[in-house]
Amino acid sequence: MTLVVDRINCYYGDVHVLRDVSLQLGAGEILGLLGRNGAGKTTLLRAIMGLVRPRSGSVTLDGRELRHLAPHEIPRLGIAYVPQGRRLFPHLTVEENLRMGLLVRGGGEETLAPVLDLFPILRERPRQRAGTLSGGQQQMLATARALCARPAALLMDEPSEGLMPSLVDRLLETIVALKARGVGILLVEQKVDAVLRVADRVALIENGRMVREATPAELRAEPEVLLRHVGVRRPASPPAASGGPVARNPR
Repeated sequence: MTLVVDRINCYYGDVHVLRDVSLQLGAGEILGLLGRNGAGKTTLLRAIMGLVRPRSGSVTLDGRELRHLAPHEIPRLGIAYVPQGRRLFPHLTVEENLRMGLLVRGGGEETLAPVLDLFPILRERPRQRAGTLSGGQQQMLATARALCARPAALLMDEPSEGLMPSLVDRLLETIVALKARGVGILLVEQKVDAVLRVADRVALIENGRMVREATPAELRAEPEVLLRHVGVRRPASPPAASGGPVARNPR
């Protein structure tokens, strides 16, 4: 699986939001995307999913152009999206939300079982309404629903938003487990530490332009780069290895 975004330009009306943005994501790879609020991170994810139409450039999955496809066609080709805010069906049960995900590519129990292995708490609550779950459980459900579409690539927008540290650790463990299964993950996050703990590469976006791509080790060695482009100085303490096990917080 190779997802390639090549020099796309996106607008909201007359406002030029993405300017010649390019990136590439491979199978079993975690690409972190960092930038200040309003830099264009969410717009990039929405452009990949066909929810925002680039005026120029290309978006391809294994060489197939996606830019002119309808938004509902793109998940069927193997790209899933976990949007910011989760966007669950709050009045449907856990099971019903998951079955909505299964409908995308016609999956059944053979698809659902390994997904629930990643999120065993959801197996315990099939009839609970999604809107009554805790924030962490809702994030698990949103991610599980996306995985029910059997994606080769998973786009995640601020998945740790509103989660307590122990649940962020659990989320990162899940992301690393998906990487081990060969899923390519494009991870948009405000928590710089979280991205540096799991990403193989990190792309920095500022004012709609890609300004740098680096490894987590390179960014740790140059904290002024993060301060300049993200507004956050990385703490000096070393994190877990990129893409490796994620230590849980003590309980």
